[in-house]
Amino acid sequence: MSDASEIAGESRLGAAAPHKQSPKKILIVRLGAMGDIVHALPAVVALKSAFPNAQIGWVVERRWSDLLAHGALVDRLHEVDTRRWRRNLWGTRHETRAAIRELRKERYDFAVDFQGAMKSAVLALLSGAPTRFGFAHPWEKAASLFYTHTIETKSRHVVEQDLELAEAVIQRKGRNSDDDLLVTVFHGDSELQRWLDRKILELRLHNRFAILNPGAGWGAKQWPIDRFAEVARVLGAEGIRSLVNFGPGEEELARYVEQNSGGHAVAASFSISQLMAITQRAALFIGGDTGPLHLAAFLNVPVVAIFGPTDPARTGPYGTRSIVFRDPASVTSHKRRKEAEAGLLNITAAEVIAAARELLQINSSGVRA
Repeated sequence: MSDASEIAGESRLGAAAPHKQSPKKILIVRLGAMGDIVHALPAVVALKSAFPNAQIGWVVERRWSDLLAHGALVDRLHEVDTRRWRRNLWGTRHETRAAIRELRKERYDFAVDFQGAMKSAVLALLSGAPTRFGFAHPWEKAASLFYTHTIETKSRHVVEQDLELAEAVIQRKGRNSDDDLLVTVFHGDSELQRWLDRKILELRLHNRFAILNPGAGWGAKQWPIDRFAEVARVLGAEGIRSLVNFGPGEEELARYVEQNSGGHAVAASFSISQLMAITQRAALFIGGDTGPLHLAAFLNVPVVAIFGPTDPARTGPYGTRSIVFRDPASVTSHKRRKEAEAGLLNITAAEVIAAARELLQINSSGVRA
């Protein structure tokens, strides 16, 4: 990969101190996953609002690019497949070089790495952006070596940390406009809206429905599926039908909830664009610390969040009405264990049902308050 080393050398030589000239092009580096990209959106909106005339580019893993393809926030998407690149360095060398050339061709004024990983920091460097901002204490410590300017953050929640990074960039580079700017992050095209109308009829989702998401990134975060089924049964008896969302490898979980819901739930899987569209129509979202939950929160859908080994103070639902459950016995850990975390098992279906009723504004008799 001699090309990459030459490019890296050019970027180091080109490093420059921040200045007050308004940027023409800003590169965002946040490769994935769904929830992490959603967490970064408010910060990118802040950058767009501060620099409304700047072109926003975003480097993202190909499998998540659909999240950013529908809206006015991002002007240029750079899709990468770092997993595939790592698995076959020699076989993908031409693709890798082409991606780097594409990044460099845009001549970004600066790059902002919201991920804080080695791969994201290296991509920021290889982009050729002379000024690169990142966290002083990134997820992978060595990533900070690739930034020209690091930012100390004080907040605990990821969204607020990202906002702190964006605000530091704005202060250093000089705000271009203080006027409020309405940024449409997500919008559905007419074809997608027609699909949505047909799908809601097909799935028999009434005017008010809940989305249940029984899957999780790993077993320790997964609330028992029989409790999801109980939630669906009770809500269904009170007039709220449930859509059970599932991703790759989660169909068995979703079908179990569907089959044990008393006919009040239907399982379905969607593309990212479709999930965005149908989530906006939901009255409530119930699930654990997953990308679909964070998407629902960003779309201002009320959320019942069920947390175990991950800390909701850092990654809980942000910016929407929510009720978050986490048992005092839960211990923060990102170890990808298969078994459900002990504290998570202490959260009962009755508690979740009560929270759902509160957010849906219905009483225990099923009557709308």
